[in-house]
Amino acid sequence: MISSFKQYLVEETKTIFFTWGRMNPPTIGHGKLLDKLSQKAGSNPYRIYVTQSNDPKSNPLTYMEKIKTLRKMFPKHARSIISNKKLKTIFQAVTSLYDEGFKSIVMLAGSDRIVEFDTLLKKYNGKKSTHGFYNFQNIKVVSAGQRDPDSEGVEGMSASKMRGFAKDNDFTAFSQGLPKGVSNPDTKSLFNLLRTRMGLKEEKSFKRHLKLDEVSKDREAYIRGRLFSEGDEIVIKDTDEVAIIKVCGSNYVIVETSDGTKLRKWITDIGKIEEAPDYHDGTYNYKPGRTTTTRRKISTKTSIKPKADNRNRSMIKKPMTTLMPKKAWGERNVNVRAI
Repeated sequence: MISSFKQYLVEETKTIFFTWGRMNPPTIGHGKLLDKLSQKAGSNPYRIYVTQSNDPKSNPLTYMEKIKTLRKMFPKHARSIISNKKLKTIFQAVTSLYDEGFKSIVMLAGSDRIVEFDTLLKKYNGKKSTHGFYNFQNIKVVSAGQRDPDSEGVEGMSASKMRGFAKDNDFTAFSQGLPKGVSNPDTKSLFNLLRTRMGLKEEKSFKRHLKLDEVSKDREAYIRGRLFSEGDEIVIKDTDEVAIIKVCGSNYVIVETSDGTKLRKWITDIGKIEEAPDYHDGTYNYKPGRTTTTRRKISTKTSIKPKADNRNRSMIKKPMTTLMPKKAWGERNVNVRAI
């Protein structure tokens, strides 16, 4: 005999869909998961369970803070988001579903955890343990889709990334990880709540960071003054002509050749002499404006200067024989003749 309308629904459907996760904090990716859970369930009921683990690093938000945030962030799923502190493990959650009279369960999980959950849930099916007892006729674990951590937008968003944004005080990136329906005040509130639970100071200014287009390494080095400077001798790549930099522009230089001709060149069109010695024939006595065709190994005379000699210059000019005592030289000649 059916005693209540709730029991009637259970008897009519018998199958329930559910998901289990940390969701610390909730993101647009979790919104996609809940939408897919609802879609898979169809006319069947579905439930959303979240873990109760709590620590500053990986699980900063408390259980009730997650429940409150999820219900406000995804109002159309609010009735299916379960708040029950007695359900601390997934086994206790499915036991409660069995106690409600459901005969079959379908769990939605990440593609990388399907085998794990399928093995665990079936392992304890029909076995009484500390969590209680459940004995479903059918247990299925289906994929919620494969998430690409390197992709942009919904597919690449994760709770770990959101915690990282909060830690780095990147409010702009953090706000992009939440559904469009979340207001700016609510986003700020969640951002600061997360920072507080992670042991960080609350943010009050909330300056949005602008992400500029990336530039090449050469351009970056040039802007910082580490690539070229006025007065540097360079080689023009397309003509192999050596010139001197007269003006450094934003992303270009004005160079002057030996005949006084001034040319405007992009920084990608020129190269440093010391980085490409083969451009000036590999010789150590090249002149600005000279063009070359052969490429030989550069002489060490270009970069190595003779060390200062502290000896008396008059002694250096004299032949080696004059530096030796006459007697010793004579003795040496005598010895040689004796032999």
